[in-house]
Amino acid sequence: MSRTLLNSIEELPGDALFAIKQRLAEDPRDVKVDLGIGAYRDNNGKPWVLPAVRKAETLIHADPSFNHEYLGINGLPGLTSGAARILLGETSNALAEKRVVSAQSLSGTGALHIAAKFISKFFPEKVIYLSDPTWANHVSIFESQGLKTATYPYWDAATKSLNLKGFLKAIEESPRGSVFVLHACAHNPTGLDPSESEWVQILDACVKNDIVPLFDSAYQGFASGSLDKDAYAVRLGVSKFAESAPIFICQSFAKNVGMYGERCGCIHIVVPRPEAGSSGRDVPQIAKAITSQLSKITRSEVSNPPAYGAKIVSKILNDEQLTAQWHEDMITMSQRITKMRHSLRDKLVELGTPGNWDHIVNQCGMFSYTGLTKQMVERLESEHAVYMVASGRASIAGLNDNNVEHVAKAIDEVVRHFQSSSSSKL
Repeated sequence: MSRTLLNSIEELPGDALFAIKQRLAEDPRDVKVDLGIGAYRDNNGKPWVLPAVRKAETLIHADPSFNHEYLGINGLPGLTSGAARILLGETSNALAEKRVVSAQSLSGTGALHIAAKFISKFFPEKVIYLSDPTWANHVSIFESQGLKTATYPYWDAATKSLNLKGFLKAIEESPRGSVFVLHACAHNPTGLDPSESEWVQILDACVKNDIVPLFDSAYQGFASGSLDKDAYAVRLGVSKFAESAPIFICQSFAKNVGMYGERCGCIHIVVPRPEAGSSGRDVPQIAKAITSQLSKITRSEVSNPPAYGAKIVSKILNDEQLTAQWHEDMITMSQRITKMRHSLRDKLVELGTPGNWDHIVNQCGMFSYTGLTKQMVERLESEHAVYMVASGRASIAGLNDNNVEHVAKAIDEVVRHFQSSSSSKL
């Protein structure tokens, strides 16, 4: 009977990251620290609305033409054009040659979903390569669209550094035309980025093996405080692939503008230059076709993207004074996080905590792959009310002058506890 249709539906486990948030909220202890969810907090542990955002909102509401009407299917033009400009650079050849197709998305996750949907429709045989480790949601996004995923080596646990040799080998041994998801900067979850010279090697190997790159750019300007520095890999890739393959770029404004709940992002597809003497379609025709397909995906799923956050970000990107303020805001956030990295490392050194903790300051962006085991993380939570992801990934943005000593002492106790337990078993 139809009434039993739903009886066999499997209950799935809840999202691990949001489960941490729920457990923390229910924890009655006075001192507790959230190093789980990736959201910036100020030195008092509070959410921070960027001054540039506050000024943009004031200007938007003062405009007599302000309204809550629908946007076009592909989003707010001021947002998509401004987003492409800061990502690719004012002097971008790809922009000048009109080889960039841009559409608004539901933040970076929505951009990745659109990319996955597009790839599954037109290149369903492509294997999607993800770094090991990567952001947990990457696997779900691509596999939910029927795409096959694989991993490439990234984090060397023994040295707490980049496994460049393994990375390059994976590129060389992957099927030609595979899609490699590359973290543009502030790699999540490790906080470990390739150097500029390493990026050259990685992207040269990708060109040689006919790889299709998909850049996930979630932290531009948030990692170093510089939009240009954090866009190095993307811009290098666009230059190197100009004659060979399309590039997908998924861009989020959740972190660098603080648009977490407003879900503001963009997807960009960079079309390669046509081969000389080719009789195929030219760039304008290809771009028009891609735009129509992105429109169809958006229309069928969300009808059109949300307007309010888009208007805020667009105002910031296209107003010279607000852009300058935004640059200052990004420096404020990135410098505070860098300060907390050094503070945590220094306190662990002062405590004589077993191990080397320099990797904390050598990493960048919101997260640190601490090297703590799952068992250590569990003890941090149960004994010290310090919450982080089971992998040992810590959101450095959750640290401040008032709790960093507590966290350092908690890590020290946990590391010593398990060191002692291991010794007693010998």
